[in-house]
Amino acid sequence: MGTVRYAQKIRLIAMAMVCLALLSRPARAQDEPGAQPSPAPGNSQPTQAPDEKPSEKKDEGLNPAQAAAEKTKEVTVQAAVATKNLGTAALLKARDWEGGWLTGVYVEKTQPLVPVSVQQRREIYFQQTLATPGAYMKRMFAAGIDQARGTPSQWDDGWGGYTERFASREGQFIAANTLAALGNATLKYEPRYDQCRCSGFWPRTRHAIMRNFLTYNQTERELRPQWALYGGSFGGGMILTAWKPGPRNAFAEGGRAMLGQAGYGALLNFFIEFSTDINRAIGAKQRR
Repeated sequence: MGTVRYAQKIRLIAMAMVCLALLSRPARAQDEPGAQPSPAPGNSQPTQAPDEKPSEKKDEGLNPAQAAAEKTKEVTVQAAVATKNLGTAALLKARDWEGGWLTGVYVEKTQPLVPVSVQQRREIYFQQTLATPGAYMKRMFAAGIDQARGTPSQWDDGWGGYTERFASREGQFIAANTLAALGNATLKYEPRYDQCRCSGFWPRTRHAIMRNFLTYNQTERELRPQWALYGGSFGGGMILTAWKPGPRNAFAEGGRAMLGQAGYGALLNFFIEFSTDINRAIGAKQRR
């Protein structure tokens, strides 16, 4: 019995010593599974998380007012850049003669010249008569000349007189284009200008002038006189006398309208012919 009691005491003493050793051991974070290493002594700056962005870290150091100001600044800069890009695109578009805003519908030299359908003729008529800003600029310019000349003398020299002269030119233009479109559709003539497939300044200039007096028939190969174009101009000049104050001479007005078409039509064809060169010269189109 004494021996058994002595062995039990020895085991109790051993267990007590083991427990004392475990309790006296210093706790270390790196001994724990998955624990991060502690920073070195004297270095109190926290370590940046791997997925933390510098901008987010910067914003965390700002108060709400400063953070809002930074965000507003970024949005303002982005809006300014977008506005600049849109303005540049709009400027280039306005300078682009080939965009159709001034010249109207025409056939580029790289496009095949094919006969137009009835629906296409309606669209071309609408574009050339009502939807092209260049056509309105022409009437505004013509009304300005009439205003400077004081014709008709019955209309005053103020804005009221200019409005009457512009409306008169507008009516004449719509009448002339309508008659020309009907004539071209009846004769099956080409109503569009086609750029010259040639090269050189003088051959292209000659082509632009001649296309004001000649056009293709339905074959798109055989040239015919511009009967419908000048017949429409003459008819528009005669219709003008319906509202223009006297003295009025319908044939004289028709003749003057035909002369105006000869001059303005040749000038417009010239600009269409050299539109690509003009665009490159003013920077609206890059060379390919």
